[in-house]
Amino acid sequence: MLDAAMAGLIAAVQWPAVGYLFLGIALGLYFGAVPGLSGLTGMAILLPFTFGMDPVSAFSFLLGMYAVTTTSDSVTAILIGVPAGAAAQATVLDGYPMAKRGEAGRAFGAAFTCSAIGGVLGGLFMGLSVPIVQPLVLSFAKPEFFMLGLLGLTMVGSLSGRSVLKGMTVAGLGLLLSQIGYAEQIAIPRYWLNTTYLLDGLPLVPVVLGLFSLPELVALAVSNRSISDVPRAKISGGIMDGVRDCFIHWWLLLRSSLIGIYIGILPALGPTIADWVAYGHAVQSAKDKSQFGKGDVRGVIAPEAANNSVKGGDLVPTVAFGIPGSAAMAILLGAFLIQGLTPGPEMLTTKLHITFSMMWTLIFANIIGALLLMAWANQLQKIVFIPANLILPGITFFVLIGAWTAGNNIGDWITLLVFGVIGLIMKRAGWPRAPLILGFILGRIMENSLHISMQAYGIGFITRPICLALLAAIVITLFYAVRSHLRMKSDTSTVDVTDAEAGEPRLSLGLAIGICLLLVYAIATAFSWPPIVRLFPLAFSIPALLLALFAIYFDWRAIRLAPAAAAWSAVQTLELTRTLKFFGWLAGIVIVTVLLGQHVAMPAFVLLYLLVWGGYGWKLALTYAAASLGILVLLFDYMSPTIWYPARLLRWW
Repeated sequence: MLDAAMAGLIAAVQWPAVGYLFLGIALGLYFGAVPGLSGLTGMAILLPFTFGMDPVSAFSFLLGMYAVTTTSDSVTAILIGVPAGAAAQATVLDGYPMAKRGEAGRAFGAAFTCSAIGGVLGGLFMGLSVPIVQPLVLSFAKPEFFMLGLLGLTMVGSLSGRSVLKGMTVAGLGLLLSQIGYAEQIAIPRYWLNTTYLLDGLPLVPVVLGLFSLPELVALAVSNRSISDVPRAKISGGIMDGVRDCFIHWWLLLRSSLIGIYIGILPALGPTIADWVAYGHAVQSAKDKSQFGKGDVRGVIAPEAANNSVKGGDLVPTVAFGIPGSAAMAILLGAFLIQGLTPGPEMLTTKLHITFSMMWTLIFANIIGALLLMAWANQLQKIVFIPANLILPGITFFVLIGAWTAGNNIGDWITLLVFGVIGLIMKRAGWPRAPLILGFILGRIMENSLHISMQAYGIGFITRPICLALLAAIVITLFYAVRSHLRMKSDTSTVDVTDAEAGEPRLSLGLAIGICLLLVYAIATAFSWPPIVRLFPLAFSIPALLLALFAIYFDWRAIRLAPAAAAWSAVQTLELTRTLKFFGWLAGIVIVTVLLGQHVAMPAFVLLYLLVWGGYGWKLALTYAAASLGILVLLFDYMSPTIWYPARLLRWW
């Protein structure tokens, strides 16, 4: 074990892994500090760039980025009272009042120090838990992995938002999407819609980018203003005061870190919940509660320690069982697939040094990120004041590149747009997106495990001791989730921890009906296949259909019981118009690419977007467009040769 830990340390500090670590940290600081972006968005955008990297470099790049996003997201939370990510929501309650009374430096010192310590503790826990987790994982066979996948889907579905029905239905929808393409048992295509592009299944990266990135880009485009309209505040001094506060309240820091680690181990929870639980613990355990919400430094220490330590806990079920601890870890599973690695016994035996390299990456990234933020806090705050329309073309550029490099197929861009629309509708309708992507990733793994389990043990595999324990955990999870959601309905002050918005009942009803019809089609189609091919699709589609019908009933009841809806406002009309226009811009990129190729379409988008939508001058627009073309040529023509779409007009000429 010690030898593996040393081998992981050496691998993490060797070139090029250490270079990718620093690059990931730099990008993570940016993704965390800019409202509308997040570690989840960054993970989705950077995932395709790991093609061709060695495993240690790939994980150094992704985890280096992801580790520091919940450190830098406190910048805007403290400065302007706007959490850059969901994990910084609790930090706003006391961080922003501290800044308003001239203690921004103290708040930064406390936030960055606690983030670093919490992240280090989370990383150490991940490494130290290996001896405990290893024998448990080695006792797992295919039946146990199937039940684990079912438990993960149950947890992420039941704990995503205010509706257990919607979370579980979306999980079933994700499993359905994973069935597109040839079946593994017999070469029979499923749900391919007579489109050859779908014979190999939907690609992971465009689906993830569409679900999580495009809705955030739309929000930035629709706002049509600077990310923040709050004047810049001066930040000077006070950082060391915050550092001392962390050591004065060291026991709270440690308890909050342990809370974060524990929540991280539980699949599907993550930093969004951890910071609120830690903040609530800080308030409940304090003798003097009078200053909470008014600028109490303990209200910064607790959530910042928890939302960083949670990431070490997240990695434990992800690496040991292949069950993501959060939505970002679900995307990280894509990196495992890209690198040809399998979470589970392999990562705790022959690939143990790679697992330890992840531990060192988390530790180094949290320390380096916190030190950089302390040194650059005065400068980094300027980033959040860059107008949204100025940074949006660049982000869109990399989202499109990321989707293209996944398969070098124009169908990947169409998939990106389709799932962008789906993700936006789900967000506006109040349906969580994380269960969908988790179901999509776990679908094939669970199907393979189910078939092998049935062949080896029959239906009796459920009676295996660990399977029974996991089945009990599933039942308990559903019981407590339902009870919790019933309480939430009666307590409107409860924080709704989900990646969705509050939700419009009519839009939610329409989405539920659409999912119901899709599941009916899936079930009817499955009956035409041999039993071995239709077993898994029917096993989840029928329960998902029943859940979707219940969701329709509850949405319909909510509409009938609610007061008459207000007239469609001018603001809503403007938002819808600008949303449709933005997707029109994206569709235009696809059309121009088909005709003239990416080297024309993408710089042209940057140029015209800045001129027409952003209202900037020719000089800036031309410089921006030239830079995007330079990146396209330098990075993707020479450094990493990419196959571009063969433009039709150029072929005709």
